[in-house]
Amino acid sequence: MFQARARSGSKLTVVYDAEGKEIEAESREDEEQNVKLDETIDLLLAAGYFRARIKGLSAFDKIVGGMTWCITTCNFDVEVDLLFQESSTIGQKIALVEKIVAVLPRMKCPYRIEPHQIQGMDFIHIYPVVQWLVKRAIATREEMGDFNRLFAVSQFNKHNKLPEDERFQANKLTSMTNLQNIKRTYGPRRKYRRLQPLSDADEEIRVQSTLLEYGRRHAVSRHGDSETQSKQSEDGSAGMTEVKVDTAKEEQRIKELMGSMTSTESQLGSSVTASKVGSMVFMQSEEIKKASEEYVQKQAEQTAEKPGTVQHHRKLVATLQKQVEERRNKQEVLEVQYKEKKEDYTVIKSELDALESLDEQITQEMNKIEELENGENKIVLDKLRELVAVNDSIKEKEKQYKQKCKEELAELQKELEQMEVAGGESEEDKERNSQIETQYNADKSKMHKMRLAIAKKNREISSLQRRIDEVPSRAELSQYQRRFIELYNQVGATHKETKQFYTLYNTLEKSKSFLDREVNLLNSIYDTFSAGMSSDANKDQFLKQFEQIVDGVKANKAKLEKQREVEKMKRDALNDQYLDLLEKKRLYFKTVKDLKEELRRNEILMAKMAEKES
Repeated sequence: MFQARARSGSKLTVVYDAEGKEIEAESREDEEQNVKLDETIDLLLAAGYFRARIKGLSAFDKIVGGMTWCITTCNFDVEVDLLFQESSTIGQKIALVEKIVAVLPRMKCPYRIEPHQIQGMDFIHIYPVVQWLVKRAIATREEMGDFNRLFAVSQFNKHNKLPEDERFQANKLTSMTNLQNIKRTYGPRRKYRRLQPLSDADEEIRVQSTLLEYGRRHAVSRHGDSETQSKQSEDGSAGMTEVKVDTAKEEQRIKELMGSMTSTESQLGSSVTASKVGSMVFMQSEEIKKASEEYVQKQAEQTAEKPGTVQHHRKLVATLQKQVEERRNKQEVLEVQYKEKKEDYTVIKSELDALESLDEQITQEMNKIEELENGENKIVLDKLRELVAVNDSIKEKEKQYKQKCKEELAELQKELEQMEVAGGESEEDKERNSQIETQYNADKSKMHKMRLAIAKKNREISSLQRRIDEVPSRAELSQYQRRFIELYNQVGATHKETKQFYTLYNTLEKSKSFLDREVNLLNSIYDTFSAGMSSDANKDQFLKQFEQIVDGVKANKAKLEKQREVEKMKRDALNDQYLDLLEKKRLYFKTVKDLKEELRRNEILMAKMAEKES
């Protein structure tokens, strides 16, 4: 095989045929594509896909492997098997690329890419997709990293303890005991007791008296007095004088309250003093009875509340039973409420599912209509919309007419009943009834004709819909084109491989025939060599035959060399023609792209002109 001559601006690259074998093909270099390839590989390396550093891998394996790795790292349920294998066959590559393209919209990727763009290494369109996948993979990895870190910390805290936690648990029991002892030792203790109740005193005096009973001599200031003092403090020395007067009054009131109290230290034990008896006699009889009942009740409670007694245990049991009963009642109420809410939730959820399915169906139908609406069938769709609007208006008129007829029929039946009750029909009524019957028959025939017209319009609408469905949309045509191009490429690769096999077979067959001829020639020389060397005459004759054989071999060699040169020239001419065709193909695609752009601009200008005219 001879190496193809590469034109300027192009290079020979290694590609794979249908069997996965490496073959060389000429490809045109594009500086922008190379820049995007380098940026894409840098992105994959920054994301953590270090297989992109391997120089032995092709660009396809690096890019497709990186995209597969990013999709797997995103932890997204794709419902397809994205198994990437290096040096795959062309069929496996096409299947993997189609799966990747199908997965990207499910992941809500804002960029769209086609399988042939990935297979053709269109890095300008591949770069934004890889950039979005890398961002998504990094965000997912950070999120999962935080989650795994928190989970590991929680699992460690469940099964292990730090030295600080062990020391805290060891000192906790001692600290709690000391705290309880301090509370019991330094708790509030009553030092004084009132001799007479303060039933007629205001709340402020009762509060101050209670504080004095526990040994707290604090002056209770009123809100109004504090405001007055704050205002008077701004006036200087006059305000200071009045504050001193208020302090003296407060001290006098405290002394008066202390005079009506006695110390509890002298009343230790259960001795009865004259002051106690006087205070009890001073109280009214009803209050004495009430105080006695409260004393007996409190004493019984104190006796029952002693831990270890039967009364204490019974009280605890009764309290717990009461709490259990209350919790059960509350649980029953909550269960009833839960069932009601669950039923309401089921009804609402079913309604919501129905509405969502209806909304999805409407959206799908609208998308289908938008896809069908193009320059070819726009007129048909406008006509179809007009027919649908006419059909809806006719149905609405029919509904209104039926309602009106029902109302008139009800009125006529009511009048007929009244007339039957009043007596026989008169001549006017008979004439009126005949007119009504005639009008009813005419309206009925008119309604029948309208129904026939509606049925005819419906048949026309169905026919138009079938005609629209038969015409493929632009998206379908584009998909068909892509599939035909892929099929054409596969058929071309298989055909090229078959031709190579045929060429190899023919070459080997010719080599075999030449080798057979050479072996036969050598065998004949060997067989005649002994007879030719027996005498001088035979030797001369043998040498002449040998020279003739050598001349024939040289002639055959020259003939084959000439044939090889002719084939080489044909090969070079075909290669040049192939490069010219590739250039024309590139110009064709560029022209088609420019034509599409001009058509788009033309449509925009036509729309603007239509808006101005309207």
